[in-house]
Amino acid sequence: MACGLVSRFTVCEYVCVLTSRGEQECGLWLANAKTRRPTGTSAPLSTMLDSLALLLEKAFLLAHFDIFSVLLSGEKDRKVENAAEVERERRLQQQRLRRGDLLEVPRTLFIHFGIYLGDGKVAHLIPDILPALTSDERRIGRVVSNKRLLLGVLYKCATIRVDTLEDFAYGSPVLLNTMDDALRTRPLANEEVALRAEKLIGRIPYSLLWNNCEHFVTYCRYGTAVSLQTDKFCECMKSIIRDQRSVLVATVLGVCCMLFLGLSPSTVLPTLLILFILWMVG
Repeated sequence: MACGLVSRFTVCEYVCVLTSRGEQECGLWLANAKTRRPTGTSAPLSTMLDSLALLLEKAFLLAHFDIFSVLLSGEKDRKVENAAEVERERRLQQQRLRRGDLLEVPRTLFIHFGIYLGDGKVAHLIPDILPALTSDERRIGRVVSNKRLLLGVLYKCATIRVDTLEDFAYGSPVLLNTMDDALRTRPLANEEVALRAEKLIGRIPYSLLWNNCEHFVTYCRYGTAVSLQTDKFCECMKSIIRDQRSVLVATVLGVCCMLFLGLSPSTVLPTLLILFILWMVG
C-alpha cells in the first residue's frame, strides 16, 4: 500500500512540475529524481522509480521535438532552392535572347514556334476556339488549354497572341534560331521580324497544313511562309499512297464494307473511287 502511494505521489509530482514550471526546472527535477529515494522504499521500488523517471524524461524530450516540422522545413527549403534555380535559369535564358529571335519548343507530336519580342514576351500563333465564342479579353488571355486548342483546330480558328516565355515553353526546353540552318535563308533584321509579328497579333484563320505557327514565324523572319513539318507530312502521305500495298489494303477494306453493309451505291462507289485514285497516283 505504501509502495503504491509513493509511486503515485512521484508521478503526480513530476506532472505538476512539468505543467507548472519551465523546461530547465523540469530537467533539474528529473536529475534529482534519479538520485533520491523516498523514505521507506525497497530497492526494487527504487529501481522502478528510476526507470519511470527515465521514461518520463524521454517522453518529455519527444514531446518537445517536432519531427514533422523538421521534415516540412527541409522540404520547404528544397522548394525554395529549386525555385531560385529555375529563376536564375530563366534570367540567363532571357539574357541570351534578342528581340526578333525565332523560338522552337518541342512537343509530343509537333514543334511549336514563336517570335521573341523582348522582356520575356513571345508572339505565337495557336489554335483557340474561345475568341469565336466570347469577346471577354480576360478569359481569352488565359493560357490556352488542350481542349481549347483541339476545338480551335477543328473549327479552324486561331489567334496570334503574346504570352510570357514560361507559358510559351510550357515546361519544355526552348531552342533558338535552328531554322536558320535548316532553311539556309538569310533572316531579316531582328527589329523588322519583331515588328512583323506585332502587326499580325489578333484573330486569324487556321489551317493545320497551310497556315500554322511555323508559317507565321517563317513569314516574319524570312519573308516567306513555309512549314517543314507540313512538307514532311505530305511526303509521308505521298509515300503511303504510292505504295502498291495501300491499293491492296483499300481493296480488302472495300470488300469488307460491301460484305457487312451490303451492295449499294454508298459502299461500291466510294470503294471504286478510292481504288481509282490510288491507282492513278501510283
